[in-house]
Amino acid sequence: MTHVPYGKTAGGPWSVEITPSVAGWTYSGLRVADLTDAPISFDTGEEEMIVLPLAGSCTVTLPDDTFVLTGRASVFDGPSDFAYIPISTQVTIEGAGRIAFPSARATRAHPARYVAAAEVAVEIRGAGQASRQVNNFCSPDAYQGCDKLMAVEVLTPSGNWSSYPPHKHDTPHEGEAVLEEIYYFEVADQGIGYQRVYSSERGHIDTLAEVSSGDVVLVPYGYHGPSMAAPGYDLYYLNVLAGPAEQRSMAFCDDPRHAWIRSSWDAQHLDPRLPFGRTS
Repeated sequence: MTHVPYGKTAGGPWSVEITPSVAGWTYSGLRVADLTDAPISFDTGEEEMIVLPLAGSCTVTLPDDTFVLTGRASVFDGPSDFAYIPISTQVTIEGAGRIAFPSARATRAHPARYVAAAEVAVEIRGAGQASRQVNNFCSPDAYQGCDKLMAVEVLTPSGNWSSYPPHKHDTPHEGEAVLEEIYYFEVADQGIGYQRVYSSERGHIDTLAEVSSGDVVLVPYGYHGPSMAAPGYDLYYLNVLAGPAEQRSMAFCDDPRHAWIRSSWDAQHLDPRLPFGRTS
């Protein structure tokens, strides 16, 4: 199972529930809740977790802390504030909106923390039709208060490609980390996008999925990319990554057939539609 349509893993308070056991791997997870009037409560157990509003806002109550997340109207309105929740913590979430919970199985407890939207680093990558925006809210350089968990948001203007050139994180050597990766998608105006995942030396995989809001693509290994925003529809995805290494790293290896594309960006302009939303 690589492409997971919206609702396929729904259960209890979760409209999306990707656990390591559901994905068939060891570390990475993601849940999404559509909050209304009823709060949800749970224990993080062996997973460290981030509370990230996709649309709307919420209050996060822990035994010794309370964090009020202002959130945002949609994922295309700039970065959101967020909260980090450690392993073995009882948490209650209440509010209104769609809230994501990227997670990773971990062994070390880090302090709970609130991070304001203004502290989220926004990066513009690529050029031309490969221009895209990355909200580095929980990349290894941007946020050090995690054991295993890494997560970023990528926004791609309509007609552009991202996660490109195709790359992988599946072979342990210098310059490449071994990671399990989740793509969670939102598409503007109820549109569509596309995601490619294909084989590497780690094994056979062959996915070209049409994705819409709420869909998930799992990447246990293999080259992944491009992520394609169909003309007329801006594309968002939340990447959640974790792996066995002691040191958090998102290091990757490009498909050598397509690595030359990076050098072509020097002669191209950035897409003027970027950035989306606020940048500070």
